[in-house]
Amino acid sequence: MRGFGDLESVVMDRVWDRAGAPVTVRDLLDEISRDRPIAYTTVMTTMDNLYKKGWLSRVRDGKAYRYTATASRAEYSAGLMREALDTGGDTEAVLSHFVAQMDGAESHALREVLRRRTDRRPG
Repeated sequence: MRGFGDLESVVMDRVWDRAGAPVTVRDLLDEISRDRPIAYTTVMTTMDNLYKKGWLSRVRDGKAYRYTATASRAEYSAGLMREALDTGGDTEAVLSHFVAQMDGAESHALREVLRRRTDRRPG
């Protein structure tokens, strides 16, 4: 799993912000072009690439496609974290550095996740 490129990140963020509602290339073009000049074909190619990589699904609607994300933003982020653990060498050291960078709220959230996972274990 690799991280998204710049425009891929912008597109995925906009798709995720729609909370599962399908989006067309034109929809995203209109949004993105408010922040920077961009061609329709650039957005279309980026969305097609994300579809081919499995990050977007699509359904034909007339001449256009309606796209939705195949995974949530949290699932994507978890995959990046998994990759970092797999490729970072010493897992304990990687986790130690990661936890050291957390603020109080994130540390609390981690403890809660670990507590819930521990409570679900059998025996």
